[in-house]
Amino acid sequence: MPRLHMHVTDAAEAPLRVALHELRGRLEIPDHFPPTAQAEAESAARAPRIPAADGAVATEHTLEDATDLPLFTLDPPGSLDLDQAMFLSRRPAPPGSKARGGYRVHYAIADVASFVTPGGALDAEAHHRVNTLYFPDERVPLHPYVLSEGAASLLPDRDRPAVLWQLDLDADGALTGTSVRRALVRSRAKLDYAGVQRILDDHTAEEPLALLREIGQLREERENARGAISLNVPEQEIVEQDGCYTLEYRAPLPAYAWNAQISLLTGMAAAELMLASGTGILRTLPSAPDGSVARLRLTARALGVDWPHHTSYAALIRTLDPRRATHAAFLQECTALLRGAGYTVFDGTAPPASEALHAAVAAPYAHATAPLRRLADRYTSELCLAASAGAAPPEWVRSALPALPREMALGTQRANQVERACVDLVEAALLRDRVGEIFEALVVEIQEKDPTHGTVHLYDPAVIGTVETAPEGPALPLGHRIPVRLTEAEPGHHPVRFTPA
Repeated sequence: MPRLHMHVTDAAEAPLRVALHELRGRLEIPDHFPPTAQAEAESAARAPRIPAADGAVATEHTLEDATDLPLFTLDPPGSLDLDQAMFLSRRPAPPGSKARGGYRVHYAIADVASFVTPGGALDAEAHHRVNTLYFPDERVPLHPYVLSEGAASLLPDRDRPAVLWQLDLDADGALTGTSVRRALVRSRAKLDYAGVQRILDDHTAEEPLALLREIGQLREERENARGAISLNVPEQEIVEQDGCYTLEYRAPLPAYAWNAQISLLTGMAAAELMLASGTGILRTLPSAPDGSVARLRLTARALGVDWPHHTSYAALIRTLDPRRATHAAFLQECTALLRGAGYTVFDGTAPPASEALHAAVAAPYAHATAPLRRLADRYTSELCLAASAGAAPPEWVRSALPALPREMALGTQRANQVERACVDLVEAALLRDRVGEIFEALVVEIQEKDPTHGTVHLYDPAVIGTVETAPEGPALPLGHRIPVRLTEAEPGHHPVRFTPA
């Protein structure tokens, strides 16, 4: 069963931190950058080498100055690797026109190519790491902190080179125009989701921020009309309670989804640019096979989730409340339909429409907005800059394209392995002293070949674990609430396991 993304505050107790440190050692996660890569990063932080349109190298002083745009960033509290900053505004209708006005989205993306020299030691290390890895207690960055949380990050009140997108929308939120260019930008504010949600709800937000809700909701309506899928899956979070630590589920705030719509909009615009130019790298996902959807219908029935026969899978998802235990469990099961995502590269001829589609987005889509944390996005930025200018992509980009899908697949596999291991470790660490106790749980999955083995979702704490009855015992009651006894919880060795009580 797919696991949950996990957050941790500074609440992790010392033994848990030690166990996480040991986990990084077992998984052979790098704890430092090679000296040559670190030296390149420090040099680039002092003097970025900004690629110019003619293939030469420019400087910050020769970049177009867009520091007048009052951009803001929106990220989790404490984040310093800030990939994106935005400014949202209304776009009036042309004088004398009967058409309604629309919107303009300025979206600045960290210009990582200005700090990473192709073929250098830092570039080689980025291709080795592929992604920033997220552990509950710390990040293992794709790029050295001097760049990812310093010179390349869109921190407030600092001038930064950026890839600046201008996305024009009509009054219904449809994309009508796209341009991309390099520019010098300056973010004005570093915002977080809870703070933004609060001022949006009490209607005290100024227009550029208030438009996040307006544009986000319009884009959600268009997403619904396409039949796209956005899973509002709860996250696990370690919280402190009376000097002890436990796990709770947290449903993402609406502001998180509206912010994600701006990123999705940019990724779709990037895909369109690259498809039109004939060279690109897309994030693709095949449609789920009919058998998977049929099995999901059986799971919905077992969990008591009402799924009318005439209602599509995408429409059903939008009716679910992640704060309800059965709905949260079903949303976890739904992530199984999103497996099989990969990267499709092309150079010279765009792939057929069926091979360019991301089934969950219900449109062509590209990873474009997180180059500080994901390798492929640096290449997407360069391809889109070239396409927007009507120029040929740089040779260093084209030569790297054939290897990128495999590199990204291996990096994604490593990130998934880290996530699964972290969840197992943290759950076991927080329950190790409660072996033998009985918990109320929901049976959310049973194995087809052996219905005495399955998965339970505890009501409290927020734990998902394996459950199995005695040999030759009765089948587990899928979708039913049952008491279970914790039989195993050994951090770093055995994940949590239960038996029916």
